[in-house]
Amino acid sequence: MHHSIEIDHLSFSYPDGHSALQDVSLHIEPGEKVALVGPNGAGKSTLILHLNGILLANLPQKKASGDSRVTVCGLPMEPKNLGRIRAAVGLVFQNPDDQLFSPTVFEDVAFSPLYQGLSPAEVEVRVKAALASVRMEAYAKRISHHLSMGEKKRIAIATVLSMQPEVLVLDEPTAGLDPRTRRALINLLRELPMTMLVSTHDLAMVREAFPRMVIMDEGRIVADGPTQELLANDALLETHGLEKV
Repeated sequence: MHHSIEIDHLSFSYPDGHSALQDVSLHIEPGEKVALVGPNGAGKSTLILHLNGILLANLPQKKASGDSRVTVCGLPMEPKNLGRIRAAVGLVFQNPDDQLFSPTVFEDVAFSPLYQGLSPAEVEVRVKAALASVRMEAYAKRISHHLSMGEKKRIAIATVLSMQPEVLVLDEPTAGLDPRTRRALINLLRELPMTMLVSTHDLAMVREAFPRMVIMDEGRIVADGPTQELLANDALLETHGLEKV
């Protein structure tokens, strides 16, 4: 069985010359739930954007030794594989308004399956299942932009789940939520039975829902291991700008 995510010796610089990733290697097994943490500017968002080809045009050329590689769900990150990779990796942005643009919740969640060319009957099955997964079945006819931030975040997750991805990638899922809504979202993420990578500053959430933690700083992975062990290392947390929880 292939890894869900295989990143080997990945470096990346933006057009202005800023080096965002430096020799990053990360393997995630099917079913693993992994948290990606670190200070602002550590490279977390740049790394997750590589996982569905958003930055493919700027991917570095392979080194002479051929050791720079990104493989997702068994598919090398190449232009010919982008469609399949984007179906396999569901990316949920920090701001749900970046993903909700249709008149109703149903239409938002149905958009990607319709774009795939599925039949109306199959689309309806997908939408109902996705909304049930985030406990939002009663919201199908609601207007997305009239919902609360927490409700919008759940619907944004549903728009991704309707594609039946192998991997769910989330950027700061608890940002901007009140305590009750945050608690409900943490419970949801813990219960979803799928491979998951989350970029976050919420170390309390990481402790509860993500058994493995990867710490990034200045474009590098500086620690990778069991969450409880890394969170118990006060010196490590302080060195990389993370607060003890």
